[in-house]
Amino acid sequence: MRVQLRRCWGPGPVRCATGVRSTPQWRALAGLGVSSGGEEGLGARAREKPPWRVLFFGTDRFAREALRALHAARDNKEEELIEKLEVVTVPSPSPRGLPVKRYAVRSQLPVYEWPDVGPGDYDVGVVASFGRLLSEALILKFPYCLPRWRGPAPIIHTVLHGDKVTGVTIMQIRPKRFDVGPILKQETVPVPPKSTAKELEALLSRLGASMLISVLKNLPESLNSGRQQPAEGVTYAPKISAGKSCIKWEEQTSEQIFRLYRAIGNIIPLQTLWMDNTVKLLDLVEVNSSILADPKLTGQAVIPGSLMYHKQSQMLLVSCKDGWIGVRSVMLKKTLTATDFYNGYLHPWYQTNSQAQPSQCRFQTLRLPAKKQQKKKIVAMQQCIK
Repeated sequence: MRVQLRRCWGPGPVRCATGVRSTPQWRALAGLGVSSGGEEGLGARAREKPPWRVLFFGTDRFAREALRALHAARDNKEEELIEKLEVVTVPSPSPRGLPVKRYAVRSQLPVYEWPDVGPGDYDVGVVASFGRLLSEALILKFPYCLPRWRGPAPIIHTVLHGDKVTGVTIMQIRPKRFDVGPILKQETVPVPPKSTAKELEALLSRLGASMLISVLKNLPESLNSGRQQPAEGVTYAPKISAGKSCIKWEEQTSEQIFRLYRAIGNIIPLQTLWMDNTVKLLDLVEVNSSILADPKLTGQAVIPGSLMYHKQSQMLLVSCKDGWIGVRSVMLKKTLTATDFYNGYLHPWYQTNSQAQPSQCRFQTLRLPAKKQQKKKIVAMQQCIK
C-alpha cells in the first residue's frame, strides 16, 4: 500500500515549509513523497507523532477494507492514533457510488470526488486502489505491492499463473516514479488452493488493512527502517483486456482454463464461438473421474473445442488441449443452463446433421478485433504488485 508522507522527524521542532499555501496540503505530499524541509509550500509543520490527520484515496472493495480499519482507529479514543480522517474517491456512473464512497457516506466521513480534494491539512495520505494521477509524474493506480508482480492487475495474474505465495507490501511513495518506493512493512501468505481472484482480494485486503494500522502506530520508526525494493524477480502484471477472456481450445490445458476462470470470471465471462455466435461461459466446473470414464468420452476421437451434453451431470463437456472442462451455464442471447443449451441448440443441430461427427459440433476460438479489445479494457481490482 502506498503511503504519502511528509517526513520531518528529527531533533526539535522542524518547519517543513515557508508558509506558502498556494496548493492543498496533499498535493505536496503526493508530489514529494518525502520532504525534509525547504521551499515546497507545505504550510503547517507536520506532526512528529500521533494522532495523525489522514486523507484517504480509494475506490473499490479492496480499498474499503483499509478505510474501514482507519475509521475504527479514529474512533478508538484510547489509542489516539488518528485525529482526522477524510476521503477522496472518483465519480461513478452508478447512483450508489463506489464501495469507498458508500462506506464514507454511511460512516459520515467527509468525502470528496476527484479532482476535489478538500481544503484541509494532513499528515499522512493513504492511497489504495485509486487509479488517478496525484501529481504530474506520479501514477497512483495499484497501491498494494505483492511479491513477484508489479503493475495494474497483480491479484489476477497471481491466480492466472498459479502462484503459490502472495502477500502485501506497504511502501512509501517516491516522486516521478511509482511502485518503487522503500518497503515499510511486508508480509507473505500462501495462496489458498483453487481460490478466485475475488476471494484472494478479500484475504489480502484484510491483511493490508491490519498492516497499515501497524505502520501508522510506529510511523517514524517505519520510515527510518524502510528498505529498498530488490530489482530482481519483478514481473509486470498488465491490465487484462477482453481478448484475454477468449478461450484458445487448441492451446490451453484444462488447468490453464480453470485458472483463467478463477482469475477473471467475476469481471468478464470467458468467451468462445459456436456456429458464428459468441457464447459466454458463466459457470465452469472440473470434470470428475467417473464422468471421464464414460465410454462416450473415451470411445471416440475428439479435437479441442468438441462439446457434448452429459445428461447424468447436466453439464456440457468441452474438450481442450489435454482433457475436458465442464460448463453448467452459458449466455447466448440470454442465460441458459447446460440443459437449456442442449435442448435449444445442440439437440436440434444433431437432428439436422444426423450424419455429422460429434467433433463437427464444437466451440471455436473467438478472435476479437484489435480495436474492440482495446475499447473493452478491463479495469481490474486495483492493486499494485511487486
